[in-house]
Amino acid sequence: MAEQAQITSVEAIEYFRAALILFTGRARAALEEVSGEVQRTKQWLDADQRRILENELRIRAKKLEQAQQELFSARLSSFQETTSLQQMVVQRAQRAVRELEEKMARLKKWDREIENRSDPLVKQVEKLHTFLSTEMPKAVASLAQTVRTLDAYAGVTVPGSPPATGEKP
Repeated sequence: MAEQAQITSVEAIEYFRAALILFTGRARAALEEVSGEVQRTKQWLDADQRRILENELRIRAKKLEQAQQELFSARLSSFQETTSLQQMVVQRAQRAVRELEEKMARLKKWDREIENRSDPLVKQVEKLHTFLSTEMPKAVASLAQTVRTLDAYAGVTVPGSPPATGEKP
């Protein structure tokens, strides 16, 4: 028969198993948080910021329309000084509308860009999350079985050797 195995620390395997359980829980929580942050960022860009900019655009468009009407009225009344002032106000309102339209175009670009850049990374995060959810519990169970097997093995006596209880044969 072969020699008896030299098992020095079953507790080390049990400590590793406990650490693996903690790691799995923390890693899964971190991955869920990452996925949540990506979703919140997409929501912020797609809905919140878009709505804010659309509302602001309506306000600025109304101001532009009002400035254009005032300019038209000033031209009809033929006050030269008032007309130049009104032209400046119209130009300023036009510039504000253009700036906001440019912001909206950038927002649309960012919205597409975040999809293109984040989707492959989110898929990797989901794969890791799936691995942690399916494979790590199997590893923990395997380690628990290993500990039980080693404990049982440590309790077995080899024929011809003294009993493990300390009694003399």
